[in-house]
Formats: sequence, C-alpha cells, structure tokens
Amino acid sequence: MPALTPSASSSSAAHPPSSRDALVLALRAAGCVFAEEEAELILDAAATADEAAAMARRRAAGLPLEHVVGWAEFHGLRVGVEPGVFVPRRRTEFLVDEALAAAPHASVVVDLCCGSGAVGAALAASLGPVELHAADIDPVAVGCARRNLAGYGGHAYAGDLFAPLPAGLRGRVDILAANVPYVPTGEVPLLPAEARDHEPLTALDGGGDGLDVLRRVAAGAPHWLAPGGFLLVETSERQAPAAVEAFTRSGLTVRVARDEELSAHVVLGTGLR
Repeated sequence: MPALTPSASSSSAAHPPSSRDALVLALRAAGCVFAEEEAELILDAAATADEAAAMARRRAAGLPLEHVVGWAEFHGLRVGVEPGVFVPRRRTEFLVDEALAAAPHASVVVDLCCGSGAVGAALAASLGPVELHAADIDPVAVGCARRNLAGYGGHAYAGDLFAPLPAGLRGRVDILAANVPYVPTGEVPLLPAEARDHEPLTALDGGGDGLDVLRRVAAGAPHWLAPGGFLLVETSERQAPAAVEAFTRSGLTVRVARDEELSAHVVLGTGLR
C-alpha cells in the first residue's frame, strides 16, 4: 500500500476494555516491554476481537510488531511492510534528514537497497515531485516498495545494486541513498530475534567487516551521480573510518554526520560540480 500520513483510528473503540486487558496481559507475558501501546496498535489494525487475538499471538511468538499490523512509522509516514521485509529503523530517519539538508532541491532520487522503500517515500514526501527510483535484490521487498512508492510516481526494480536501474539515470542522480546491510557476518547471530528470524539476511549481513556492500556502492556511485550529487550511506561509528576510505578511494568528497541521540552515523559523499 502507498505510504500514508499517520491518522488517528477509532477502530479500537469498538473493542471492549476486557479485550484490551487480555491483549496487554498476553503481550506482557511474552516479554513485550511496551505491551499497552502495542495492544492499542493491534486493536486499531484489527477488524474483530478474533483478528486482534490472532495478531497478538503472532506478536507473542516473536513476529515484529510492524509485520503484525502491516505498517511501520517512518519520518512521519506510515509505510507498508509485510513479513519477510526489512523494517525501517528510526535511526535511518537521520539519513533522510541529511539528504534533505544536503540537496533540498533534488529532482532525481534513487533509493538503493530499498527494502520497503521507506527512505525513497520519505524523501519524495518532503521534496515534492521528483523522479524516484528504487532497487533491491529481494523481490519480496521490491513488491512492497512498489506499493509504497506508487503514490509518488516511483519505480522499484529487482536486482543487484545498480544493475536493474535504467541506464538513462547515469550522471543524473541528485540523491543516491543506500541503506546498505552493514552487520558483520559474525555478528548476525547476536542480533535480536525479531531481526534475525524475520528479516531477510540480505538486508542485514554486510560481509566480514560489514562493509562489503558499502564498498561496492561507493565504487559505482560516481557513474550515477549528477554533478554535485550526493551519496548517503548509513553505517556504525566503528565502521565509519573504513567507510570514509571507501568513499575517498572512489573520488568522492566525504564527510561523516552523527546523531548521538539516535546512535546514527551517515557517510556523505559528493562528486565534482
């Protein structure tokens, strides 16, 4: 479904307090820290008490809440997600903010490693009419992204990084946002079960040091960026120096932006103007 602005729902009012209490107890017993809030979201999403109970059981079994209710909140939008698709993280909103600050008049945007298309949707929602493209290696994610980007006239393609993008984009991209996988292979088993068991490995595993995909994106980006266009990639504080080196090796002018509150680190690179 297309990305939507958040809207209040009154559907939970149709459920009696006893239903809410039962859901809260079930979620709390399963270890959900924010059981009350999650119960309200489930009740808002469910048409009947039986559907709410079934959704709560899926959540209690470990399915991410966003997969249960069918959407994730991201940068002021409700972005459709589904089981098997990477759930956009709040810290990635910082990447969107940095892109908007760097290129406030961008007209051509590419969301690489797009997952649900959340980054592309957020950029298009803020920038206004843009030429919007997205790509991901996971066909399930691409189907989800197509639905989320349709309202912005966006296009989503299945394939490896730049390979499926239209050749006509070369040298024209103002914002190339790539939320690449950057968890080192050896640390994937240490991720929370919600991510490890329910999100695609291709959206998480970044190779030995976590930067395999980032290096490939940095190497290819100069061929796609418009003069003065920006490449933005999320990474960790530990990985940032190696990420900067990869950008520099590709001929990009680079800087690192940080948001301590979100524990977010974004590497920005720009080509020649």
